[in-house]
Amino acid sequence: MPTITTNDGIELFYKDWGSGQPIVFSHGWPLSADDWDNQMLFFLKQGYRVIAHDRRGHGRSTQVADGHDMDHYADDLAALVNHLDLSDAIHVGHSTGGGEVVHYLARHGEDRAAAAVLIAAVPPLMVKTATNPEGLPKEVFDDLQAQLAASRSDFYRALPSGPFYGYNRPGAESSEAVVDNWWRQGMMGGAKAHYDGIVAFSQTDFTEDLRKITVPVLVMHSEDDQIVPYVASGPKSAELLKNGTLKTYKDFPHGMPTTHADTINADLLTFLQTGTAD
Repeated sequence: MPTITTNDGIELFYKDWGSGQPIVFSHGWPLSADDWDNQMLFFLKQGYRVIAHDRRGHGRSTQVADGHDMDHYADDLAALVNHLDLSDAIHVGHSTGGGEVVHYLARHGEDRAAAAVLIAAVPPLMVKTATNPEGLPKEVFDDLQAQLAASRSDFYRALPSGPFYGYNRPGAESSEAVVDNWWRQGMMGGAKAHYDGIVAFSQTDFTEDLRKITVPVLVMHSEDDQIVPYVASGPKSAELLKNGTLKTYKDFPHGMPTTHADTINADLLTFLQTGTAD
């Protein structure tokens, strides 16, 4: 099982398939590199080298008690990039992984990066503040922590069965296999990492990070995202980026890389090949 060891002794599991220009995938909370299976197989066939890791405390990586914050997430990603000696890399992040990508590029520089893609990502800031009135009240995230602490297994069944994949929308056809796979990935990780991660993804302000990034960035977000609301995220990130392009979807769910993989993969490939969203 391929792993690297960080400076603070954490073992991070990763997948590294193929050759060619590298695409590095950063997964969402509380999942694992497995959430990118569809994208990794697709882009492997397109001639790319595809890489994904389990964030610390998630999946097959060390279930450490501490370090579940964006600084450590970004530093771990940098450790992986440096270990594999990647150059001209494309970084793709979903949800929390989008925050990880943004903070990595701002904190560690763009020398090894060619472009980035943020899919239903948490930047610039999820929580509601005086300067971010469109954000969600802190009580929303406090409630997520309370549900996790009360019964993580039940919580990890309810979230994908409902808003994460939009299965609570009228006429939506739920997939038991997709829900089971979400639950499986979540339960592989550590409760402490996931509990602390809610603070990391909701309260980290990425505004200045976004302003520092100069590589081309595609921002993909749906107006019907029930987890990371569109009004406080995608359009704001695209506006803050020096070289950002916004691709808006009307009624896709937060988990659209899974439920609408064909569309997301095709749009992502178009951006990588042409530098445009259309």
